[in-house]
Amino acid sequence: MNLRLSGIGMTSQRTRMRMVDRLRSQGIRDEVVLAAMGSIPRHIFVEEALASRAYEDTALPIGFGQTISNPAMVARMTEILRNGNDLVKILEIGTGCGYQAAVLSRLAGEVYTVERIAPLLAKARKHLRESHCNNVRTRHADGGIGIPEAAPFDGIIMTAACTHIPSALLKQLGVGGRMVLPVGTSDQQFLHLIERTPTEYIETVLEAVKFVPLLGGIA
Repeated sequence: MNLRLSGIGMTSQRTRMRMVDRLRSQGIRDEVVLAAMGSIPRHIFVEEALASRAYEDTALPIGFGQTISNPAMVARMTEILRNGNDLVKILEIGTGCGYQAAVLSRLAGEVYTVERIAPLLAKARKHLRESHCNNVRTRHADGGIGIPEAAPFDGIIMTAACTHIPSALLKQLGVGGRMVLPVGTSDQQFLHLIERTPTEYIETVLEAVKFVPLLGGIA
């Protein structure tokens, strides 16, 4: 048995199931999303010193000025993206530690994820290998550009806040697809849902959120 994967004490499967129960009590209704959250050992995606806090409902630092979102936000954004439907090909902007991509890997046939910070992406790749997320394809690139050659995507999720919705990503969203992302400044951000129909993009503003800012270029 791989103890790092299975966990003990505060990183055990039992602790993970308590997290899932809490998410359910917080209003997450999609049991497929909840099952995915329960299947991923979140503690391996954070620094070892913080592993005992991995299943708390809090964001945690992962280095390079970045954070891993709290489980409730990961579940909420994933539930909105899925909308009760099977997902085929997903694009994630902001790989971070790889946790959101790992959850998505349990819900979609293919997951493409972009990270601008090379050392962070190297860590994420290691975490994803450990978690056997073999359908995740990573790329070191500017997230605002996306991965046009792999488009269209039936879902796009962004885990950093942009001041405006990148037009390049809108073009990569397939007809019938959904994009979930935080939009705003450091002072005020809201979660936005973009739905693409055959004739238009429909934008819905959801709840207030707090994310690190989306930066351009690579590092």
